[in-house]
Amino acid sequence: MQHLSRSDGWRPYLLVAPAVIVIMVVFGGGIGLGFVQSLGYLPVLGLTEPTLAHYAALLVNQRFYAGLALTFAVALSSTILATLLAVGAAMTLRRAFRGSRVLTFIYQIPLPVPHLVAAAGLVMLLTQSGVFARVLYRAGLITQPADFPPIFFDRSSLGIILVYVWKEAPFIGLVLLALLKGSAFEYEEVASTLGASAWQRFRHVLLPLMLPGILSTSVIVFAFMFGSFELPLLLGVRYPEVLPVMAYRLYIDPDLTRRPEAMAIGIVITLIVVVSLGLYRWLARRAVSS
Repeated sequence: MQHLSRSDGWRPYLLVAPAVIVIMVVFGGGIGLGFVQSLGYLPVLGLTEPTLAHYAALLVNQRFYAGLALTFAVALSSTILATLLAVGAAMTLRRAFRGSRVLTFIYQIPLPVPHLVAAAGLVMLLTQSGVFARVLYRAGLITQPADFPPIFFDRSSLGIILVYVWKEAPFIGLVLLALLKGSAFEYEEVASTLGASAWQRFRHVLLPLMLPGILSTSVIVFAFMFGSFELPLLLGVRYPEVLPVMAYRLYIDPDLTRRPEAMAIGIVITLIVVVSLGLYRWLARRAVSS
């Protein structure tokens, strides 16, 4: 019996061991190699003395601070907007009504669409030479297509945020919808019989049920958008540019001596994402304890 209990105790570790090994070898090895290169250790270029000069250079680089602020702004605003829309969609679709299945299906359409495909579609619709601008021009609502407000390829990064929200809101919403379709109806009915208003039922019953899903999905979405470079590279401007795009441009620069600077930016991005994950765990524990 003692042998069986020990075997059962090791079983969870054995089950997750393959995934842990892949993470440690592939991702951990990549991050470790990137950190070594960020210290300026590139023997192929004759650089064999580790240094923190590339990190120090970032601290006095105004372009880096502008990119950091833009990266935070895009990731945080996209996460907040996507979460708010997801909560509204989950609250609407949690009950069956006529056409609810069709609306749920339409709501899920963005999930399998690649980000670049979504960006290309919205560019064709919402740029100053796009479909909406031409329709408004033909309708006489604007004097020329160029009067349509610039959404893409603008320093506000509004187009990037729009694509992120369109893509990520369904992901968050479906998780919240799954949480609300459990025992939420019973709890809400009990609260209603006790005289709770609609706002009180949402504040004290539904929101606590959704909170674990909101925290987990929002931190995933934030981490993804903070480290993503495809959409900002396609839809953004050259200055300011988000940190992943800045790192990408430095990495592909013909001057290979700039590669350590690109790796330093990558390590900074990684640290920020790790800190956000730690913040999520702290918030999740406080939510459970309260």
